[in-house]
This record gives sequence, structure tokens and C-alpha cells, in this order.
Amino acid sequence: MEDGRSGTPRPPRRVPAGAGTLTQLEAPSRSSGATPPPRGPWIFGRILAGLLVLIVIVAGGAGAGWFIRQESLQLNTDEVLKSVGPSVVRVLASTCAGSGEASGVLIDNGRILTATSAVEEPRSIVVVMPDGRIRRANLLGTSTDGVAVLQSIGFDGEPLHLPPTNPEPKAERALVGYTAAGKQVINAIGSAADPTALGEVMNAAKLGGPVVDKSGGLIGLVVGDTVQASTIVGLDKLRGYVAPAPTGLTVGAGGTCEQSHGSQAAIAPVLQVANTPLAVEVQKMLASYLTLENRQDFAALRPLYSPRLARSLSEEQDRAKHLTSYFFGPKLTDLAADGSYARMSYNVLFAPTATGAAGQNCSRLDTKFELVRSKGKLVIDRTSPMAPAIPCDS
Repeated sequence: MEDGRSGTPRPPRRVPAGAGTLTQLEAPSRSSGATPPPRGPWIFGRILAGLLVLIVIVAGGAGAGWFIRQESLQLNTDEVLKSVGPSVVRVLASTCAGSGEASGVLIDNGRILTATSAVEEPRSIVVVMPDGRIRRANLLGTSTDGVAVLQSIGFDGEPLHLPPTNPEPKAERALVGYTAAGKQVINAIGSAADPTALGEVMNAAKLGGPVVDKSGGLIGLVVGDTVQASTIVGLDKLRGYVAPAPTGLTVGAGGTCEQSHGSQAAIAPVLQVANTPLAVEVQKMLASYLTLENRQDFAALRPLYSPRLARSLSEEQDRAKHLTSYFFGPKLTDLAADGSYARMSYNVLFAPTATGAAGQNCSRLDTKFELVRSKGKLVIDRTSPMAPAIPCDS
């Protein structure tokens, strides 16, 4: 044939009668033999799953335990200040060798711990309670590491207690004390294991301030001759100082110097009149007067006096009247509209042996300052009492 195939055709394939079509045919199935038994449980998988669940539970529990522990070591400064604030006082002194100002803490029976640097060789000491009441205090003893123990007279506040065990090294701590303006404040200072540098939160008035734990327990006291040298006396040593029969203390001795002083920090009267330009001018002038009196810089006071007052009060007379005095807590309570006078109340601390002291060591004064202008500036022309002086602790 022309297409190249052989000439003889193949006969057609015969399909038996009754056979199905090609699409109806099924592939022959192989004999599968015996049916295999069902697969048993995977023991290793179950063990592995259980182990994973256990790990998750343990990790979750450990995480929760860590969180609870961290929370137990943390300190809320607002809550702590509310708890311990009534027991923390200002300590003010007229001394021969001390700084004259510190913080302090009541421990029991009127005894107060503070920094020796504030009350060295004292002529007189008072403590100012958070509510403003003033109480006289005497020096009982001092330690070689800078702690002083005072005995206040008539202080009925709530004392702080020392915890029976030392705090955990990672437990947070706080320092409570006062600013130079007399405001009580609290600062977190880290833990013993991770402390905050005291220089970051200190001022001179905070020396003697208590270090407390989250429960308000007394666990330390900040002491030092200066802010830069401040350090914390720990709980172990404090236990000896506050014991009924104290150990580690030397009996405190009073000062005998003729001229003593208080804090040298600048002070200014609190305005209790309208905050006008005139009031601010008078406030600044009286602030200079009080600060220079406390620094006993009587020569620098002369420009604040009118020519008449300067003639009637010599520098030596001024010095003789203020040999042991220290002014604090001033308030500008009244001011004439034309600036002709100002009224100021304030406290003055002095030695009980000072002229006119009559055994007292602190008086509250209410004084009228008559003012004039000299060379364009307000100066003091005369002073007069508005009421009799009364003891600070009355």
C-alpha cells in the first residue's frame, strides 16, 4: 500500500458477547493477604507531650514567683512618707562647731537620732515637728561614726521602730528628710545591692535623715560632715545606739564658746501678703537681713540700716546682741501700702545663758520694721515689738 503498511490487513479483534466496554473494565486487584493489627499508642510521644506541659507549668510558676518576689521588694514612696513622716523632724542648733541644721528621727521616749555634724558643741538645740511645733532638746551622746542621740522635751510623736532582721540586699530603701526651706521630702535610694549615689538626692539639711524600708522600719541613718562625705550607718550599729542600755556612745558635751551660730544657709520670709512688686522688694531686703544676721556678718548689715539706725546701733552693739542667736521660720504678715512698715513673725534660737534668756533657748517674735528709702532702696529705720516674746515651745 502507498502508506507503507503491509498489504494484507489484520482481521478485526473479536470481543466476546456480553463483555463490558473499555470504560467499564476495572483494573485487577491484588490480593492483600492478612489484615495488619491496629497500631498501638505512641508511648514516647505521650511522654514528650507531658514533659512539655510540665515545662510550661514550671516556667509560668517561676515567672509568677519572680514577679511576686520583685513586688515584695519594691517601695511606694508616697505610702512610706505618709507612714513615717510624723516621726521625722528638723533639728536646729546654735553651736560652736556644728552646722546647726539637720533632719532627725524619733525612736522612743522622746529620743531622737540625728547627725553629730549638726550639733557639735551645742549652746542650744530645738526640734521642729512636722506640724510646726517646736520642742527643746539636749544632747545625750555621740558615736564615732557620726550619730548623735538627743533627748527632746515634750515630743509626743509616733516613734519609728527597728525591724528585728536585716533587710534583703535587693529590697528598695528610701531617705526621708528636709529641704533647706523646711519642707519634708522622701527620695528612693535603691537597694543595698544596687544603691543610688547619695549625692544625687542629698542636701545639708537631709543629714541625720532616716533610711527606711517599705514597711517604714528604720534601717539606717545618713550622717557625714558634708554632703559629699555623707554615708549610711546601718541597722546593726543603730541597734546598739537605741538599746535601753546604749552601747558605742560617748556622753555629749555642750559648747562653751562665747559666740555660736546656726545654719549659714540663706533664708527668706514666707509671703502672707499679696505678692506685689513692693512685697517682693521688702521680702528680699528682709531675707538679706535675716541671712546676714545668721552668718553674723555685721559689717555687711550696715547698708540695710538707715543713717539714723546706723548711728544709734554700732556694729559692736549689733554683735553683742546676737552672739548666739539664730533666726528661723520667718513670715511676712503685714505690709503698708506705701512701704512705710512691714510686720514679720519669726523664731530666734539662743543660748540659755544669753542676756535676757532667763533659762529659755528659743523665743517667738512679732516685730514691726519701719522702713524708709535711702539712695532709692528700702532700708530698716527702726524696729519695735508688736507683742511680747513667747517661748517657742509654749
